[in-house]
Amino acid sequence: MDWFIGFLAGAAGGMGIGGGGILLLYLTAFSGIEQLSAQGINLVFFLGTAPAAIFWHIKNRFIKWKNAYISLVFGIPGVFFGFYIANCIDKTMLRLCFALLLLYIGLRGFLKKEG
Repeated sequence: MDWFIGFLAGAAGGMGIGGGGILLLYLTAFSGIEQLSAQGINLVFFLGTAPAAIFWHIKNRFIKWKNAYISLVFGIPGVFFGFYIANCIDKTMLRLCFALLLLYIGLRGFLKKEG
């Protein structure tokens, strides 16, 4: 079963549709791994799949470069801010915030109308 989840998460991540969410859900809910450890595993997994996904997206001209630069400019400071906040709040609250974020992203993707 582990290989199937890895394959599914890699395929979803390569298409840009949230392989990390699949992997995190599986690791925390079904494998009994703590959330912080699962997030670390997810980052290592991402390092393996991201270069292939980036290559594919550049090759097929799927990247909107203006949006990519804006994300880079705000994303890097956001990482440091998020790291600081994550270290300041209770572990249970961090889990709740992460669960709400995943729920929001899932619902937004499910309810989003094409256009």
